Amino acid sequence: MHLGPTLIVDTFAEAFRMRYARVIVTALDEFWLDAALREFCGYGSSVIGCDAEVGVERFLSSEETPDARPGAAVLAFGFSVEALAKALLNRAGQCLLPCATSAVFNGLPEGEDQVPLGKNLRFFGDGYQKSKVIGDRRYWRIPVMDGEFIAEQQVGVAKGVAGGNIIIQGETQALALAAARRAVDALADMPGVVTPFPGGVVRSGSKVGSKYKALRASTNDAFCPTLRGRVRTELAAGAQCAYEIVINGVDETQVAAATRTALHAAAGHGIPAISAGNYGGKLGKFHFRLREVLA
Repeated sequence: MHLGPTLIVDTFAEAFRMRYARVIVTALDEFWLDAALREFCGYGSSVIGCDAEVGVERFLSSEETPDARPGAAVLAFGFSVEALAKALLNRAGQCLLPCATSAVFNGLPEGEDQVPLGKNLRFFGDGYQKSKVIGDRRYWRIPVMDGEFIAEQQVGVAKGVAGGNIIIQGETQALALAAARRAVDALADMPGVVTPFPGGVVRSGSKVGSKYKALRASTNDAFCPTLRGRVRTELAAGAQCAYEIVINGVDETQVAAATRTALHAAAGHGIPAISAGNYGGKLGKFHFRLREVLA
């Protein structure tokens, strides 16, 4: 199967069940919103080493946010409810509380689990914090040096899917990067998905295990162009560079839709093939077969 000149390899992306939360971050204006998001989402690429995989789902207008200010919906993924609760509390306390004008709200009130956020952050107020219930939701007002930091009592957590992916193979680094950016840009406003790695793009695609016992993952040598001839390569003829786009989503349907969108966006001139990363189907519950996704 081809999309124009690009071969869609007959393989599948292997994804995993993870828990996710959606938080709404707001600020006075776009500058301070960007500052808050950069801090909150930082070091949020792979749970191999990070506490959570975090990315902006979409930006929100002032008409869509709880406090009528510029905002964004952020998705955070973790392996368990407990791990995600800890990551969210740490990130909100270390990244949003210090950020001028920021506030944080529950973007998933219907989540099957609810974990504390403002409930614990309030103690920073040293007894001067105040709460208010609007409807059936509680908000905490924590005094800070520019006024008050507003944090909702809790954040919802639900079951999601993480690790969907495509691997874009380019004739040159420039062509592969351009295709990767096309794919990430095409997903930027899609609800229910994030691409949590730097710029949405992964150059350090990994495989499970290593010859070094201390490592759980190591370089995906089959897609490393400098190892061609030394390992069994999965690079297409003419491909000299590969980039992976990792897709996390709220459910299978959204990840499949995002995969289809990314494939269409990335295919084209200078991209001889697009593949995907998997582990033989033994580790991840969800298998997204590229050709079936397109069909």
